[in-house]
Amino acid sequence: MRSNLLGFLLIIFSLGVSVPFEARNNDTTKPFIVVLDAGHGGKDPGNLGNGYKEKDIALDVVKRVGKILEKDERFKVIYTRTTDTFLELHERAAIANRYDADVFVSIHCNSHHTQAHGAETFVMGLNKSDQNLDTAKKENEVIFLEDNYEEIYAGFDPRSPETLIGLSLMQEEYLDQSIMLAGLIQNNMVNNLRRKNRGVKQDVWWVLHNTYMPSVLVELGFLTHNSEGHYVNSQEGRKDMSEEIAKGIVAYRDNIMLATANNVKPKITEKQVEEVTESVVKNIYPGIEFKVQLAAGKRKISLKPAQWNGLVNISRNQEDGLYKYYYGATSDYNEIQIMKGFTREKGYSSSYVVAFRDGQKIPLQEALKSRSN
Repeated sequence: MRSNLLGFLLIIFSLGVSVPFEARNNDTTKPFIVVLDAGHGGKDPGNLGNGYKEKDIALDVVKRVGKILEKDERFKVIYTRTTDTFLELHERAAIANRYDADVFVSIHCNSHHTQAHGAETFVMGLNKSDQNLDTAKKENEVIFLEDNYEEIYAGFDPRSPETLIGLSLMQEEYLDQSIMLAGLIQNNMVNNLRRKNRGVKQDVWWVLHNTYMPSVLVELGFLTHNSEGHYVNSQEGRKDMSEEIAKGIVAYRDNIMLATANNVKPKITEKQVEEVTESVVKNIYPGIEFKVQLAAGKRKISLKPAQWNGLVNISRNQEDGLYKYYYGATSDYNEIQIMKGFTREKGYSSSYVVAFRDGQKIPLQEALKSRSN
């Protein structure tokens, strides 16, 4: 399946569409707005592995990333916090939405009771693995430090996986772009700094779910790991990681611009595409088949690529007296999201993801819940 996704991405890049789906910033005169979020702060120190303070490291790295981007006149940088202050989770997303940001990047440091180590980057989505869920719970539990959290986060329990499912659907519209941004950042951290690759993953983060733009959460490394904790806390480590995160954001912005430019040869190489693809962790739903629905009507249309703007692997079902046409078929939810982005770039702006179990169409939310039981 990885080879299929790689081939699909190579098609996109050969067309000059480096980030599938509708690009948020297609006005080259408008600055590319990046909201940088330093996790934790004030009365919330974050994790204190090996005596280091997550809140201080995150703030320092955010400032370094911002300083790099601010030297480029194409960017406008907004910070959720610039001092050691406590900021409620819902306020962080509100800042990004208020400025109509193009991307939202939240910086954190990881911890674990073992000597786990490595860099990883998260996007919003449901991917129920015990270790990922533990990380999400730890970052979400800052809610309990907030005043009136019962009212602000009514019905949300960061300790319960069952309450997290609905939040994942909020960011679905930007999932493909978020995955690409996360992949670019993750690859830089891993390949250029020789860090262990823990991949691009999905999980449910309150700080991401209410943003209306591509959003990622970067875990710089594990402060609880004896050598990695020292590196992440060091001035050298902070400098190195800041540079690679900034490069990832710049590359993402450049690819967005390529999607709207005419007769511009893409800068990204086949090797870079393969590296991005390798970083995206699979999100498999056993027993579920996802497809992209393109159209429905009473007329029976040929499945040849010429009839579908060059798309291949088109299938047709007759349902409720209508012919319905689908693109692709996979149990990997990440892959189908990228495929959806590709179909929209090919002109099917209203295409959307549907799910099947045993050949029968089921509601998408039911399919996504199937792995939480």
